[in-house]
Amino acid sequence: MDDGDGDHAVRGKRHGDGRRECEDDLEVGESVSLEGESVTSRVFATGRAARLDDYAVASGRFGTRMREAGIRSATGAPIVVEGRPWGVIIAATRQDEGLPDGVESRVGEFTELIATAISNVQAWSDLAASRARLVAAADDERRRVVRDLHDGAQQRLVHTVVTLKMASQALQDDAADAPALVTEALGHAQQATDELRELTHGILPAVLTHGGLPAGVTALASRMPVPVETDVSVGRQPAAIEATAYFVVAEALTNVAKHAHARSAAVSVLIEDHTLLVTVRDDGVGGATPDGSGLVGLRDRLATLGGRLRIESPPQHGTLVAADIPLGGSEG
Repeated sequence: MDDGDGDHAVRGKRHGDGRRECEDDLEVGESVSLEGESVTSRVFATGRAARLDDYAVASGRFGTRMREAGIRSATGAPIVVEGRPWGVIIAATRQDEGLPDGVESRVGEFTELIATAISNVQAWSDLAASRARLVAAADDERRRVVRDLHDGAQQRLVHTVVTLKMASQALQDDAADAPALVTEALGHAQQATDELRELTHGILPAVLTHGGLPAGVTALASRMPVPVETDVSVGRQPAAIEATAYFVVAEALTNVAKHAHARSAAVSVLIEDHTLLVTVRDDGVGGATPDGSGLVGLRDRLATLGGRLRIESPPQHGTLVAADIPLGGSEG
């Protein structure tokens, strides 16, 4: 397996010829360079299965180690996970007669099974990590709401109650300051109402809940420092889908405003093959980082709906943010 620095690590081994391990045999976890001639170097160089029937010609650190360990011949096939090379499986023998004919196909079939197993493990690992991030984000959001309520609207309402009690007592005493106290209480109540409205807008904008994606996207575009062309040809969708699509557009446009140095942007939302397609393009400098916290959060949110996020951002050629959200057969 490629360990990211040009060397490759041994992830597992099994001896099937009944002989003891040699002192020069490779150990699990050991990193070795693939320079020189060996089955493994051939597989990594070509991306295809390879065979070396005479390890007397092997060279380089890895090939030499294999030869000194007594390997006479070997064959290998690449492990490809989600279209990317992940590692190599090697079948080798110390027998003088070498490997039998046709072993390459059996090794290839085995690598396909291994690739499927690795893909499944990675998928479960990614899902677990995504769920953990979603739980953490939800906890952070709840703490924010509690904090904002305590520091804002709750305090205003407490002042309102206290001032109304003072106004009530003033009215009973026929005091001259009673009207002023009532006016003050009304002011506190209005401020509390405004703060609650702002708080709920931060959770889910009213323009989205009332007008759907066309209104929500238009509102986002109107706040941009550069012209944004919008094409939203969809009707009302389930709340979770509308919210997710809205936040995709919001995050993408925020990045345009902060980082893209763009002259213009375009937003498109349409339905195709029972899938809501959301795209945001800009003509900026490109080079966007796909693993930024905001985009990772979008991927997690999309994953809960079975959706996907795609980022294309070649340097000096703008950025494309595209999300696909399955509609489950319901279109609007």
